[in-house]
Amino acid sequence: MALRINDIVPNFTAQTDQGEITFHDWIGDSWAILFSHPKDFTPVCTTEFGAVAQLAAEWEKRGTKVIGLSVDGADEHKQWKGDIESFSGATAGFPIIADTDLAVSKAFDMLPADAYLPDGRTPADSATVRSVFIISPDKKLQLSMTYPMSVGRNFAEVLRALDGLQRTFGQPLATPANWELGQDVIVALSLTDDQAREKFGEIDVKLPYLRIAKSPA
Repeated sequence: MALRINDIVPNFTAQTDQGEITFHDWIGDSWAILFSHPKDFTPVCTTEFGAVAQLAAEWEKRGTKVIGLSVDGADEHKQWKGDIESFSGATAGFPIIADTDLAVSKAFDMLPADAYLPDGRTPADSATVRSVFIISPDKKLQLSMTYPMSVGRNFAEVLRALDGLQRTFGQPLATPANWELGQDVIVALSLTDDQAREKFGEIDVKLPYLRIAKSPA
């Protein structure tokens, strides 16, 4: 069954390059981002892991834990981190799940149930394991995106999406196209104009169904 937004994400126990984790326990009360890759020592993935490492202070500022996943083993992850850090100039302090049996990839609907890793495999054998999952502290999936092998992920966009999710989480708000942190937000249609003003102050009614408010502090 496909994993959908607002589903509780699968819990699992797995080895990482930093030891064994149980996923829900590892998330704790934090936001979390799981970003997956089809193989260690591959060019696009190395640049992406490097980008995540460079954003370490931004993830921490937002109370968000990040964790990678690759279908190679923990020892290979440790070796690969040397390349990631050399390329990016940043410490890759996040753990990387060793999903050698594909259990996590299958649980998160990145691979079909009958997928396996053949002898002499290449990244193409696990090509669909190139996803990002943003998870809220209640362990529910809030956003997912999957990329093809040829296009590197934009982690500035992942950060922007995280900001939008955190800004609107549990609030009758949404963010408009191209929204950035600190910009005005959209009032949800579940509120009347009077309710919106009471909750958020002055609103700018662009259209009966499009009402803009200042982003709450």
